[in-house]
Amino acid sequence: MQLDEKWSFVAKKEKHCDWEADEGDLLKGEQWDFVALDPDSRLVLSACVGKRLTDNAVTLLDDVKRRLGGRVPELITSDEWAGYPEAIAQVFGQEVTPERTGKPGRPPGPRLVVPEELNYATVHKARAKGRVVSVVTRVVLGALAVVSALLGGKKVSTSYVERHNGTDRHRNARKGRKTYRFSKDYEAHEALTFFTLYSYNFCWPVRTLRQKIAPTKYRRRTPAMAAGLTDHVWKVSEWLAFPVCQQS
Repeated sequence: MQLDEKWSFVAKKEKHCDWEADEGDLLKGEQWDFVALDPDSRLVLSACVGKRLTDNAVTLLDDVKRRLGGRVPELITSDEWAGYPEAIAQVFGQEVTPERTGKPGRPPGPRLVVPEELNYATVHKARAKGRVVSVVTRVVLGALAVVSALLGGKKVSTSYVERHNGTDRHRNARKGRKTYRFSKDYEAHEALTFFTLYSYNFCWPVRTLRQKIAPTKYRRRTPAMAAGLTDHVWKVSEWLAFPVCQQS
């Protein structure tokens, strides 16, 4: 699973916001898209829109855990944003109380311990004059040998979620960096963010996911098809009309 945050803003830039003088400014200024992506199927597992705070990363990972049925992902990669380690421990960690040592003093209290099967690695990109000049990776949780084995010898990266960020900026004009087409209202901003991110799963065929069925013929596939959630490319009308809550 790859994690990343995509910058955008609502109503006005962050430097013009004054949270103490106007509580309404909490929903204005910088609003980040926290995205969790499965690199194998390109499926957007979950998304959360809000300030770049650890609480929002926790909200994202809580939803991912729910969608995975409580399972712990084997590998998580992200940039070096400081909020992720705490969020990962809070969501996937298990409360463990160390045994008493028999020595004088207050016994240690319960603590959160991340499961051994979860590995977490980060990517740091150094830039000069707007260009990436070096990439440094670091294993934060787990062992380097295990991470390498899970990646099949490939390097630790966040390239798939970063590429998806570019696709989403193309599909959602409100996310353009230098444009007048920014969101004026938070609710509309959040709603369209979820619309483009989740419709991508079912309605947007990804070229690199296509399957060759003849020498010159390919079968288009969406992330949802690659993940085994459906067998065809959905129309937007079909996706919108699909009931959210299924009745048994």
